[in-house]
Amino acid sequence: MKNKHPYICFVAGLCTGFFSIYYIFYLYSSVAESLHFTLGNSNGVYYDRDVPRHIHSDEDRSVSANLSQNVRLLCWIMTGPKYLESRTKHIRATWGKRCSKILYMSSVETEFPTVGLNVTEGRDQLYWKTIRAFQYIYQHHRNDYDWVLKADDDTFVVIENLRHTLSKYDPQKPLYFGRRFAPFIKQGYMSGGAGYVLSKEALKRFIEGFDTGKCTHFSSLEDMALGQCMETMKVEPADSRDVKGRQTFHPYPPEKYLIKQPRSKRPWYVWYDHYEPRYGPECCSDNAVSFHYIYPVQMYTLQYFTYHLRPYGYKHRYNPDVAAAEVDSNITTSVSG
Repeated sequence: MKNKHPYICFVAGLCTGFFSIYYIFYLYSSVAESLHFTLGNSNGVYYDRDVPRHIHSDEDRSVSANLSQNVRLLCWIMTGPKYLESRTKHIRATWGKRCSKILYMSSVETEFPTVGLNVTEGRDQLYWKTIRAFQYIYQHHRNDYDWVLKADDDTFVVIENLRHTLSKYDPQKPLYFGRRFAPFIKQGYMSGGAGYVLSKEALKRFIEGFDTGKCTHFSSLEDMALGQCMETMKVEPADSRDVKGRQTFHPYPPEKYLIKQPRSKRPWYVWYDHYEPRYGPECCSDNAVSFHYIYPVQMYTLQYFTYHLRPYGYKHRYNPDVAAAEVDSNITTSVSG
């Protein structure tokens, strides 16, 4: 018995350690899973239509109102039946109402309302859904827009900043905007997650491309395939960065850019960027347009930060029009010198 005692103690200790580690791991996993469930879904995020909205009645919105009249922006949201409650309704409750017109594109028609595009759901169907959505818009709404924004149902967009960017351009020219990626296509293409914008002429050419067979459904990668059609139809990718070279369209949430990382630890998607990526406080424009992978809690948080939070006695320091004039003045001065 004396010889077996140490062995029994060893086995008992091993089992105790194993189950202790298992319990701790299980408890941690459950907490993490619970947090992900709360933040990553709309369950528990209740939107009550009867609660008065947080509106600043004394705020001067004349500039924004003028842009709204002069820059007609049709937004369409890529969604599906299973995401209407968990994602799409929160866009409708926040930034969606700021578009000149908004359409929710799905595989089936619903009372949400969604437009049924007669396609099946799934990632491999995203480009078919995109093609059908643009065809529907061109057929039924071609007189309702100057620009068309495509966004996912987990993208947050600051419509006023987008309208300001677009106001500098002519919608009758073949242009499209977004977060420009470099690989696969000679002139690059715009990230689907960050959202992208086609001018009236660009959408016309997209439709013509499929009518004539110059563009085809050659890939299920929606953003890259659309970029190929844009290049084929001679639609120019415009530079959507601000005058300081900071990005406005973002395929990931703010925290992915605001925290500066060593070059060796940067994530894979950074190497897709057409322009040299920036991190830290100068990563993103003060007039940012979009962020992707934004779930309901974050959607309302960004809504609050964008339209309501103001430090007392603070006058906003960044005026993009003044900054652009200063850049032009410096260029003129350097040329003259």
